[in-house]
Amino acid sequence: MNSATIYLHPLGCAKNTVNSEQMLALLAGAGYQITANPLEADAAIVNTCGFIDSAKSEAIDIILQLAALKEEGQLKALIVAGCLAQRYHGDIPSEIPEVDAVLGVGSYTDIVAAVDTALSREAAPGQPELWLASKESADLDGGRVLLNPPYWAWLRIAEGCDNRCAYCAIPEIRGPFRSRSVERIVDEAKTLVDMGAKELILIAQDTTRYGLDRYGRLALLDLIKALESIEGLRWLRIHYLYPDEIDDALLEHIASSHKVLHYFDIPIQHIADPVLAAMNRRGDSALIRRRIAQIRRLCPDAIIRTSLIVGFPGERQSDFEELHGFLQQNKLERVGIFCYSQEEGTAAAAMAGQVPEAVKRQRQESLYALQQDIMEAHGESLRGKTLTVLCCGVDENGRGWGRSYMDSPDVDGAVFFEGGTEGEFSAVRILWADGCDLYGELVAK
Repeated sequence: MNSATIYLHPLGCAKNTVNSEQMLALLAGAGYQITANPLEADAAIVNTCGFIDSAKSEAIDIILQLAALKEEGQLKALIVAGCLAQRYHGDIPSEIPEVDAVLGVGSYTDIVAAVDTALSREAAPGQPELWLASKESADLDGGRVLLNPPYWAWLRIAEGCDNRCAYCAIPEIRGPFRSRSVERIVDEAKTLVDMGAKELILIAQDTTRYGLDRYGRLALLDLIKALESIEGLRWLRIHYLYPDEIDDALLEHIASSHKVLHYFDIPIQHIADPVLAAMNRRGDSALIRRRIAQIRRLCPDAIIRTSLIVGFPGERQSDFEELHGFLQQNKLERVGIFCYSQEEGTAAAAMAGQVPEAVKRQRQESLYALQQDIMEAHGESLRGKTLTVLCCGVDENGRGWGRSYMDSPDVDGAVFFEGGTEGEFSAVRILWADGCDLYGELVAK
């Protein structure tokens, strides 16, 4: 058994968080002590994101900060894992020679061996151990040490992506789409509920594609029904529904379910058909509009979240104006607005018609201002209504905060109120709003 102490810094998306939790479970099972303070650690691990430039910059900054600690003798070993490690494993040794091991996305289960080796050997500068197992056969199951409070958890149902959107490097980084089995997912969900989870959030790069590779058909509805049978599970939230694979049966079931939240995360990216075609997105503007109308009809209380990209190569002013008008008309409650990032190795990076950065920023700011107005109006419409809120914390003055069905962790707002018990549900009457943050009073626990 090991007696060394490990610090792990997780970065990136929820799927990467699950990988971090699995690595922590393996390390704890091997006897390593886990700390949240890098100054207490013998070895540090950075589980990186490498999706867009801002994420890469953040990862590199963290790695350099930990490399400085190693130079000062505070750390004995530094390990870099995840998407940045997978994408740039050939560059890391020369650029950051303090790194002792590099683990690609197929090698998360090798973390114990990597840490053992890094701590036991005298690594030559610039010559880290490379762990680059197959992405296609990496184990997707395994125990987890949760990085968030136990009353909610991410539940990864698949890995990788087959969509090949022109702007995205994820298929190259993460590999092809691979679904986990219904049985293994349900077993993990039961374990999480036994640990205290009241809310589970289904994640994959494309949840609506779930099962197609494993069962030869779309099987998300079958999975949802199996998860709904778990006693003690209160909320089931679904991320990343693609409009072309949302069908009537799925929507009708969500509309009638007592556990699946009416929260629809549908990453459409744009609405103008020329831009959607250039992006290599499945479905067109008419399909997107039809799906949103269908959701509104079946679930009048629906919260629709999406992500939009402005400044994609070839985006004309008329395309942007169509996107602006679409958002103004449909009033989506939650919207992330991103400037196109020219990622090396993607089809879009070599496209003609790259949009100037100043134009991207101007378009982003215009949509952001519109979205602020939409959120303000939606918040005001909730005044006087009572929402069920999962309390996520209470400060020393007794002021609680939490999330309603409208709010997913890290990306949406919160509900603030006096009282409540962390990890428990409360009924909160809304008094006023500030953007997507709501303020209310406790009605009952």
